[in-house]
Amino acid sequence: METSVAAATPPALPRRNWFERNWKWFVPSGCLTIIVLLLAFVAGVLSIVEVSFKSSGAYTQALALAQANSQVSDKIGRPLKPGWFALGSISINGDSGDADISIPISGPNGKGRIYAVAKKIAGIWRYETLEIEVDGQPDRIDLLQAPTGQ
Repeated sequence: METSVAAATPPALPRRNWFERNWKWFVPSGCLTIIVLLLAFVAGVLSIVEVSFKSSGAYTQALALAQANSQVSDKIGRPLKPGWFALGSISINGDSGDADISIPISGPNGKGRIYAVAKKIAGIWRYETLEIEVDGQPDRIDLLQAPTGQ
């Protein structure tokens, strides 16, 4: 009688799939990709809103009137530059519209904000309020009443 001793070999382990082999780098990079795409989307939306504000007639006219005003030049300085992230709302429908905006501005002597409330009637913006608030100053400059000399 012959005894054979078979060598005991362990059963072959099933091959792991791609995700099981690579999850340690795939999950963090996937999450990072989603976060980057979300931030890019938000930045894109904010850029579109900012460009639409800056291209509106109410914005450009209010900024031009502030730049031409001698009181604003004395307090904030020249050149007067608009800042980022104008706030408010602008609604235009053909030759009519409404605007209620706040524009950050800065110059060599300080910073401030333009507050403008306007209506567009027959293609022309008419301001109900157009004031400059200079940081650190108690009173606002009313551009509808103030002289515009340079």
